[in-house]
Amino acid sequence: MEAPGRRTFVALCFYTALLTLSEVNSEFVHVPSVLNGVKGKSLLLSVETHFQNEDVEIQGSWYQTRPGGPKTLLVTFHNHSAIMVASMRHRNRFFFQPPNASLLIPRLDEAAEGGYHLDLDIHFPQRQEFVRVERTIHVTVDVPVSTPVIRKTPSSTVVEDKENVTWTCWVENGTRVQYQWLRNNMPLDASDCHQFSQDNSTLVISPVRKKDIGQYRCLAKNHISQRQSHTLDLNVFYGPYNLAVKSDHGLRTGEVFTVNPGELVFFDCQADSNPPNSCMWISKTNNATEVITVGLRLEVTSYKLAPAEEFLCRAFNNVTQKQDETQFTLVVASLGTVLMNIYNRPLTEPKRPHCSGHEDATEDFGIYEFVSIPGKMESTQASSRSLAHLESVQDLHTTIYDVIRHIPETPTLANQSLLLKQCET
Repeated sequence: MEAPGRRTFVALCFYTALLTLSEVNSEFVHVPSVLNGVKGKSLLLSVETHFQNEDVEIQGSWYQTRPGGPKTLLVTFHNHSAIMVASMRHRNRFFFQPPNASLLIPRLDEAAEGGYHLDLDIHFPQRQEFVRVERTIHVTVDVPVSTPVIRKTPSSTVVEDKENVTWTCWVENGTRVQYQWLRNNMPLDASDCHQFSQDNSTLVISPVRKKDIGQYRCLAKNHISQRQSHTLDLNVFYGPYNLAVKSDHGLRTGEVFTVNPGELVFFDCQADSNPPNSCMWISKTNNATEVITVGLRLEVTSYKLAPAEEFLCRAFNNVTQKQDETQFTLVVASLGTVLMNIYNRPLTEPKRPHCSGHEDATEDFGIYEFVSIPGKMESTQASSRSLAHLESVQDLHTTIYDVIRHIPETPTLANQSLLLKQCET
């Protein structure tokens, strides 16, 4: 019967051998798992050894396995010399590269693609150990891609929400080509409106929208190369969006423009639209509307207006067949007098009913508690053009404006008496 100590020693030796084998396999020999080669070029299947080759004896073989084919012996070697080439047809196609068991393929073709297996036996004489190593390298052989060409259908400008656009990309040369689309140099991802073909060579935008406007290009690539196409612009008819009325005259608060009496005022109707809109200006009086003029600009002479009138700008895109409109109020009032009264009123003064002492309330028509600005004005007169910059004024003293939108009726005696009592208190 074998002694227990003997069995423990044998087990320990076996375990040490396994550790040594694992150490050699994981640390002393390394090969790349994948190599991507160029058709017509050479490729080295390098073997990296992490030990001194002079201190060991190596022997091994290289095999090739083509997709769907058998395992074929290419070369057998011992130390630094090839001792056998499997067949004459492999003689000039594969070369053993000492001193570290590498294999050179001098000229790649389609037949060179596949898996390359290395069986390597390593003898460490000083330790009297033998280690077997097996490694596999997968080799691909590709043709570099040529510059891709792109096409847009239709080639003309398209209308948003009504038409689709199809982009196509292709190359004359290249294997295993992958495609990627970019808009304004940013990659495009699939979405509800962006659909790609299986290989991404085709992009369909359905329907096209304003946000799709930009410069498009296609990136074609494979394992060994990549190239970009020239750019094509996508133009889209859209709008109108963000319609607004603007003026360099008067004082604006919200949708109310206030101008001095007798002043000539210009209003512009602006919108984001392609092509530019056609505009129609409409006056609204007593629930009735009247077309004043057609065009992007409205010219108004304030002395011809009532104290307050409402206007409307209607924008229409003749291509998209879409329209939008915006309304504003034009008030004629002496801005200098109104602002001076506000400046001279203490900020903490409570609001009271306005009492002018006039029997005709039409003389009191205007804006009250419009806006207060710290400090005093140097002049009691201020043109509405010089006050145009106040449109964006925001401070703690800004108050709510009240606009009288109609001419008050002549007050009755009872109403006058009530008003006087309010003023006295």
